[in-house]
Parts: sequence; structure tokens; C-alpha cells
Amino acid sequence: MAQPEYLRIAHELRRRITSGEFAAGDQLPTLPALSAAYEVSETTIRNALALLRNEGMIETRARAGTRVRQTPPVHRMAADRYRNKPGAPSTPYTRDQGIGWSEYRLDKKFERVEATPELASLFECEVGKRLLARHFVFYSGDNPTQMSTSYVRWADVEGTPVADPIHEPWPGGTRAQMASLGIRVTRITESFTSGMPTEHEVQTLRIGAGVPVLRYTRRHIADSGRIVEVAHPIVRRGDTTVVDFVIDLED
Repeated sequence: MAQPEYLRIAHELRRRITSGEFAAGDQLPTLPALSAAYEVSETTIRNALALLRNEGMIETRARAGTRVRQTPPVHRMAADRYRNKPGAPSTPYTRDQGIGWSEYRLDKKFERVEATPELASLFECEVGKRLLARHFVFYSGDNPTQMSTSYVRWADVEGTPVADPIHEPWPGGTRAQMASLGIRVTRITESFTSGMPTEHEVQTLRIGAGVPVLRYTRRHIADSGRIVEVAHPIVRRGDTTVVDFVIDLED
């Protein structure tokens, strides 16, 4: 069965972009020029470009034409990213991104909520438990690369600096926040899934609707076994995130 023309042209344009023939920032030929070059209708070209736009490879702006988007760098999430690190202020996020403190910023919104059945299960608490929801968008420079909602128990943080967004970002991250409250975190668990982005995730992370995302749930657990924080979900673009695991085996 013959491949539809728009798929063939999308494949060819994708190859020209990945090979560097069209570099990041380059403007693609106009619709009439591409239509003439490939001997197809402008509608077919529009369908091919829509596919590449959905994949996040190109962007079209009014009066600016269609340009190749900058490919974001791949970032590795190291297995030891939650361990305390000496030196300049940092968090697991800044270490994953390889950025300094001055390059790091957050959009943040805090609100008090009650535990839904799903959150109650993750916290191993009763439904309706009062929580503080902390909504974050993480930026590396001007680029949003991660979004999350982190929940902590309101009884743990009420009246403390941890409950005030003015103190974010907090050097050392959540583990350091818990330490400031006298809570010693001794275990962190993470569960990963992947899928296609929601419209909200597309807009927040500025990605194409065809770019998969990595979603994971993280829990900070105190030495008493009590779960003191749940981040659900943390979302990153899946095509530029590598999660590294180290598994030490004893003979």
C-alpha cells in the first residue's frame, strides 16, 4: 500500500532537519516553494508540516514563517541525585540540569487542599487529611523543563518557612526542608510511567502535542516510616530525559 504523500514529505523534511541541512532557527521554504519542490498541493504540505509541528520539530509564527525549533539537550537523572552534596547551593533538579543556582528559577503556587482517595493512598493517611499543595514549574534559564505538584502534611508545615512560597527555591530541596522541621528523611521512592502530554502539559512545558512525557510519583519517607511528602506527578518531556539506575549486587 502506497504511503500517503504528506507522510513521505514529513519524513523527508524530518531527515533534512535531523541531518542539519535545516539547522535550529532556520526558516523553511514557503508553502508555495515546498509545494512546487515536491509537486504536491499546499494542503499536502500543510499536513506534513502539521505532523512535524506536533512532534515539536518546527514552529510557525505569524509573519515570521515556519522555523526549525531548537532541540533541547538531553538530561540525565542520576541515581544519587537526592544525596546531600557539599559546595554551592543546589537541589536534585539543578544537579540533573547541570545548572548553577543563578540559572534556576521557579513558578510557584501554594494552596491548602484535602487528601483525595488517591493522595490518601499515597500518604497512607485518611481521606480528607489537610495538605499543602505546592505547584511548581521549573526553569533552566528561560526554558520550562519540569512541572510538578508536591504535597506535604499541613500539620508538619503550618506556621513554618516551608509553608511560605517566598522561600522557594530552597537550597537542598525537600529533604533539606524536612530537616529544618526536625524530620529526618531516610528513604525516597519513585514510580515512573510515560504517555502523551495533556493540553496543560503541552502549554506549560512548551512542547509539541506529539512529544511524549515522563511522569513519576516521588515520596519522601521519614525514619519513622511516615510519608512526609508526595510529589504527584512530576512531569518532564520524555524525549530528552534519561533516568540512570545503579544496582549494586552482592555475590
